[in-house]
Amino acid sequence: MKQYFHSVELDAELCCGCTNCLKRCPTEAIRIRGGKAHILSERCIDCGECIRICPHHAKRARSNSLDEIQQYKIKVAIPAPALFGQFNNLNDIDFVLTGLRALGFDYIYEVSRAAELVSEATRELIREDKLAKPIISSACPAIVRLIKIRFPELCGNVLPLLAPMEVAAKIARREIIKMTGIDDKEIGVFFITPCPAKVTEINNPNSTESSAVTGAIAISKIYPELTSKMDHLKVVEPIAKSGLIGVGWATSGGEAAAMLGDKYLAADGIENVIRVLEELEDEHIHGVDFIELNACSGGCVGGVLAVENPYVAQARIQNLRKYLPVSLNHLHDDQIDHMKWENELTFNAESFRLSDDIIEAMDMMEKMEEICKTLPGLDCGSCGAPTCRALAEDIVKGNAKETDCIHKLKAKIQSVYDQLGTL
Repeated sequence: MKQYFHSVELDAELCCGCTNCLKRCPTEAIRIRGGKAHILSERCIDCGECIRICPHHAKRARSNSLDEIQQYKIKVAIPAPALFGQFNNLNDIDFVLTGLRALGFDYIYEVSRAAELVSEATRELIREDKLAKPIISSACPAIVRLIKIRFPELCGNVLPLLAPMEVAAKIARREIIKMTGIDDKEIGVFFITPCPAKVTEINNPNSTESSAVTGAIAISKIYPELTSKMDHLKVVEPIAKSGLIGVGWATSGGEAAAMLGDKYLAADGIENVIRVLEELEDEHIHGVDFIELNACSGGCVGGVLAVENPYVAQARIQNLRKYLPVSLNHLHDDQIDHMKWENELTFNAESFRLSDDIIEAMDMMEKMEEICKTLPGLDCGSCGAPTCRALAEDIVKGNAKETDCIHKLKAKIQSVYDQLGTL
């Protein structure tokens, strides 16, 4: 079986088997077995919903520590624009960027700069009218993985451009090598991330063979030290080189608005996103050129690795944009070619494969349908599977039994009781 990297991890000792995560997972990647949650690696998209919903903090996301930057001769920070929404009364993002320099980073390249380039490249591709419409943004890796698993017919609609994080890392590396002549291996590029899906994307990319990003540091990890450094700045360096278009990517609708047209749609929150994708799959959405989808409510500011309330952060980003120019970054030469995907997006067939043997898989599917008919169809989750169909799948795979369904178990007990009563 293929080996998967996941940033979302389970602490079994803290798990109480409460089924909250089971019901919220958008890809049915969680089961409760033996009173503990289990994550199906081939289905997890690292969206962070289980982290958000778990009342016992049994789910967590792994990311790099600030100390790890010391392994590299040149230390580069590429902060997500969502970082700027974490600070109160911020009217100049140079305070944040200078604070990152004070933490030990030698070079700062805002992801919002790359976002402006991706926006311009997307507008160009829309004008060329060569892509299947509506074009679905590829910026959120959790959404890309969701499409690969649940909506494979829409893979051809996903924008074949690298996300701003990846573009920022590639540009930063090229600029540093050109300026210093240093070996690429001595450059450590670290993304300051609001979500676990980006951590997974760095270690297991959807669109490239390997990422130009070295690692990711959670906003929640770096925030206390960064805030302390910002409070004691004596000089604020003029580092920022991005405008309101790039910074606007931090919140839902920011990327879509950067298309500078009116034929776009933006949705945030995994449940709302799924409804849009279902409508799109059923061909019920018309007259739209571009669709922006964010797994987190509010957009990237709603990531589980951020520290501020997403709606407060969203308001702060809107206020911050008043002080910014429209855009400071534009495409040149053949830059758009360097932003295109290396790999084609395809359905992750392993996620729902019953067996490697096609004959056996067909027999298992037939048995699964028969079992489904005998189950109550309540999708209550009491059996440890999110739906009755998921339980039927687990049964044919040998990972569960029919009496795991409490309704069938109750009926069986009642039958035994009735038989005993006639003796």
